[in-house]
Amino acid sequence: MIVLDVFCKAGSASKGWADAGYEVVGVDIEPQPNYPYEFYQGDAVDFIYQYGSEFDIVYGGPPCQLYSKMTKTAGTQNNHPDLIEPTRKAMKAVGRPYMIENVRGSPLENPLMLCGTMFGLLEIRHRYFECSPVIWWPPAACNHHRPVVKHGRPPDRLKHFHGITGHFSDVEWAREIRGTPWMTRGELAEAIPSQYSEWLGRQWKGILVH
Repeated sequence: MIVLDVFCKAGSASKGWADAGYEVVGVDIEPQPNYPYEFYQGDAVDFIYQYGSEFDIVYGGPPCQLYSKMTKTAGTQNNHPDLIEPTRKAMKAVGRPYMIENVRGSPLENPLMLCGTMFGLLEIRHRYFECSPVIWWPPAACNHHRPVVKHGRPPDRLKHFHGITGHFSDVEWAREIRGTPWMTRGELAEAIPSQYSEWLGRQWKGILVH
């Protein structure tokens, strides 16, 4: 099966789908020279309307700044567009199974929350997924048994969870945690762990093949 990954950025989520055994095609409004799969530059919502019906699954994580806690704290959330509803409308219009990823507080329907600790990763990163067909249960409970390194400080690999946001330290460790060695600091900070989409893709394989 082939997945269309819109808002794909440098391809961490795409890697998860590929690791789960899917073919992946990425789309982003900006050039993505580090993206490791087939790529098209263009508007994500327009691309879904034009070509989404040619794919088995449509997946995407619209920009989350409008809903993110950090953006609200800075008072700049009104500078960012709301792309979740247009994305959902396009995905439903093409009639394919779809997923939308975003942060807490975003207007997702029946979202499933995943955390890095559910997969044994040394990273706490809560992300929410609207899935159609629905996936109700995560693989495990969160296990926040370490403190997260304070923002901007080097993490102690033996004591901390990594904090892969902003201008974080120890990029190599972030690459190891995510399994995405090609990604830059900025690309990592914007991405979800590939393990999330890999797990989601494996759950759907048991549903969509029947």
